[in-house]
Amino acid sequence: MKKKYITREGFQKLQLELDHLWRKERPAVTKIVSWAASLGDRSENADYQYNKRRLREIDRRVHFLRKVLDQVQIVDYHPDQEGKVFFGAWVELEDDQENTLKFRIVGPEEIYGRKDYISTDSPMARACLKKQVDDEVILNLPEGKKTWFITNIFYTK
Repeated sequence: MKKKYITREGFQKLQLELDHLWRKERPAVTKIVSWAASLGDRSENADYQYNKRRLREIDRRVHFLRKVLDQVQIVDYHPDQEGKVFFGAWVELEDDQENTLKFRIVGPEEIYGRKDYISTDSPMARACLKKQVDDEVILNLPEGKKTWFITNIFYTK
């Protein structure tokens, strides 16, 4: 099985989500489910049905987060990375028409909810790895090859 990598910030964000779901949200929903169940007929009790469904969603997410957090390896910035694109790098690109892109290369578990993060598994990230400023990044797209030039690389330390 391929090792999954994550930035320290990404790990901390997932850990905070797990803590919130397990310590705050799940107990609150459990209390509502217990209260709604005490009212009697559960088949037509919207509070019971909705919160029971929400409890299952929370449990699935908690299970997923625990599994992910056990399997990932945190990758921190190292000074040897300076000047080249590696995991955790912010990359700025420009094409011939002066269109620009800016993104951070992170693990697949970190990209959700962020438009400026891309997964290390994406074609763009793989094309950028180990490149330097002014290097060409060539992507094979359905409509043909697209060439970008790296204009800046930096790391969040």
